[in-house]
Amino acid sequence: MEARKKVESGQRYSLEEAVKLAVSTARAKFDETADIAIKLGVNPKHADQMIRGSVVLPNGLGKSVRVLVFAKGDKEREALDAGADFAGSDDLVEKIKGGWMEFDRVVATPDMMGSVGKLGKILGPRGLMPNPKVGTVTFDVKNAVEELKAGKVEFRVEKAGIIHSPVGKISFGADKLTENILALVESIMKMKPVSSKGTYLKAISLSTTMGPGVKIDPLDVRNALKAG
Repeated sequence: MEARKKVESGQRYSLEEAVKLAVSTARAKFDETADIAIKLGVNPKHADQMIRGSVVLPNGLGKSVRVLVFAKGDKEREALDAGADFAGSDDLVEKIKGGWMEFDRVVATPDMMGSVGKLGKILGPRGLMPNPKVGTVTFDVKNAVEELKAGKVEFRVEKAGIIHSPVGKISFGADKLTENILALVESIMKMKPVSSKGTYLKAISLSTTMGPGVKIDPLDVRNALKAG
């Protein structure tokens, strides 16, 4: 309750104020995750307004990411050398069909997508299906693995026009969290569709795992991006 009292209902804070407030309201005994929700002026029902992409956050996510790569031969070795936790082909497909899910992100070389497609009903609902739009279907497995390990996040607009994404841990402190937020918003801003009319960046809210949502003034974020 004390944390909620610090946040004024309906108040839109500057980015700097909001991040400091979110950090100060984190009271859990574990290192809480900071999450951001961004309301966009788009209609995802239109294919050209389906905002989807990825960005490597400058300060990572503060957690280890278990990466699985579907690849054969030299590409399988390349993946393991790059730091992938698991790499293989049809053997991994069968293992996952059997219920094994000890991984967080998935990469596949294009020639493996025929086999990986059989896992659509398992990986799809969990948001784990490799996709060329976010760089997880590629022959450059070294770069894909290194980016995921470094804190690459994927984002996708939901039906209500909102993008949800983690932006780091509270232990990062205000400065690093701010850098991550700006990197994410900048990437989303670059994807503004030509057909989107009116205000594109409508509302932003920052929250921690156990804390209240803190509204951020979108204009302040846009100004911070211009200044940067």
